[in-house]
Formats: sequence, structure tokens, C-alpha cells
Amino acid sequence: MNTTIQEQDGKMVAFLEGRLDTVAAPETEKALKPLHDSEGKDIIIDCTNLDYISSAGLRLFLTILKSAETKNGHVYIRGVNDNIRPVFVFTGFIHIFKFI
Repeated sequence: MNTTIQEQDGKMVAFLEGRLDTVAAPETEKALKPLHDSEGKDIIIDCTNLDYISSAGLRLFLTILKSAETKNGHVYIRGVNDNIRPVFVFTGFIHIFKFI
């Protein structure tokens, strides 16, 4: 699992690549910490190169959303591919997040 965070046009963008499963979740959570620390900035989670996401990965997304909302920020999911789209639909996360 590879995680990269960049600031683009005043937004924090996290690029996720690989498999976000139970094994990768703790290290990914540490890598995503700057998203929790951003004050009032919108966050984009780019899933274009994410091959798999487990419930542990979804939990990370949800904690980022809750953190952003307390700071008047928004979270957008970008690049949901055919590998992970069914997970978002099946779990109902398709209704929780904004997709771009």
C-alpha cells in the first residue's frame, strides 16, 4: 500500500495505491494523519489506483470524514474504479460520501 498526500488548489489530496486491507490499515492511518490535521480544507481521496478496500479501509475513510466535518471541511472520493465500487455500494458508503 502506497499513500501520497499533496496540497492542490487549496485542497488536501490523498492518493492511494494498492490494497487497503486490515494489514495495511495501521500504516495507512499514520500516513493519512495530515488529513485530520488540516483545518477547514476540503479533502479528496483519490482511489484511482486502489485495487482493494476492506472494512478497515472504509473505517479510515469514515474517520477522515468525521474529522473534516468538525472543521467545516468536505471529503470527496475520486476515481472509484470497478474493483472497489461494489464495496461502496454494498456497504452503503455510496450514500455517505460525495463522489467526483
